[in-house]
Amino acid sequence: MPLRETTTARATAAGAAPAPTGPRHASSGPGGGRFRALRGALVLAWPALAVYALVRITGTAFIAWRAGDDGPGLGKLFASRFDTVYYVHIADNGYEAPLAEGCAVQGELCTYAFFPAYPALIRGFSAVLPLPTGTVAWGISVAASLVAAWGIFAVAEQLIDRRTAVFAVALWGVVPHAVVQQLAYTESLFTAVSAWALYAVVRRHWLTAAALACLAGLTRPSGAAVVAAVVLCAAWALFTAVRKGTGGRTALAAAILIAPLGWFFWFARVGYRAGRWDGYFRLQERWGSTFDGGGFTADRIAEVFTKQPTHLNTVVATVTVLGALLLLLLCALDRQHAPLLIYSAFLLLIAAGGAGYFHSKARFLLPAFPLLFPLARALATARPRAAYTVLGAVVLLSSAYGGYLLLVWKYSP
Repeated sequence: MPLRETTTARATAAGAAPAPTGPRHASSGPGGGRFRALRGALVLAWPALAVYALVRITGTAFIAWRAGDDGPGLGKLFASRFDTVYYVHIADNGYEAPLAEGCAVQGELCTYAFFPAYPALIRGFSAVLPLPTGTVAWGISVAASLVAAWGIFAVAEQLIDRRTAVFAVALWGVVPHAVVQQLAYTESLFTAVSAWALYAVVRRHWLTAAALACLAGLTRPSGAAVVAAVVLCAAWALFTAVRKGTGGRTALAAAILIAPLGWFFWFARVGYRAGRWDGYFRLQERWGSTFDGGGFTADRIAEVFTKQPTHLNTVVATVTVLGALLLLLLCALDRQHAPLLIYSAFLLLIAAGGAGYFHSKARFLLPAFPLLFPLARALATARPRAAYTVLGAVVLLSSAYGGYLLLVWKYSP
């Protein structure tokens, strides 16, 4: 069944700027108007944010219970392991400082595999907060997860309806690797930037979308997905504007130029430091990550059905990748809004097309929230008792699997 569009979404598709969502208020000035608009948007989104907080608190409580009094504390589990070590090191010491224990195989440039936006935020907040750097990193991730939930709600509410948007946020909070949203990792920050960039594209706020795409390109290599969504949609809008002789062409051209700057800057920076144009790709090879178009992923999926034994994480990664492919097809059949389809398709291409780290494929797909919209709409239109029963069961499964990833699985989730 096609996704229903709201009046504002249809206005956007027709080329007109949609009316703001949320309650309208009289404004005594620009500052007061912006504050009232923000307050109205929060009032509209609060059920989604409350549900998201509830499901993530449930997952965290389950992990604390399973860890016990004599197990690793939540601080260690959430803010001092795996990739967090690199982000904290970069924030404290910069990229040039050696990290012998973590870079024994990857070489002296190994920290350059981690994009700079998150360490820069950690460094900035650490300068003003009397807290350990790892705690600051964790706090940024938790705050970003709430901003991401709000952004997901805003996109879904704009294009579908409020009830579906609430379920979309709830589902994002219980996807298999949802526990990563509370780790000191970049997934929450990246999802937040991506969601609001896509919202800006839907609302035709091209310069805002371009600025956020630029930031996404400084956050993760998969920022290319946000850049592609903004650039391709802006290019189509520019082509249409030129053909019809309408205005707004300067903003569209600027958006096309600004959106990829962050992504290209970091690749150029690493290339300059490595002394070769493909320095970043060479560095990724030393990390065991290359791009083969999906051959590695296909082989690992096949092994799940042909070889024994296998790990639970491998099975979940297989189900996630195959499920993402199916959901992308459903989104296309539902004629989901173009920037969302482009974004999800590029994320899936990057995640499934990469060779290496198969157990992390589900985490790499964590920001692909538009793929959840068909499921959210199904829950929104189901009988309440059935919808809440399904969601409650998934919350329990997600909490249990989050505990497995942090307490049983020995590698980065």
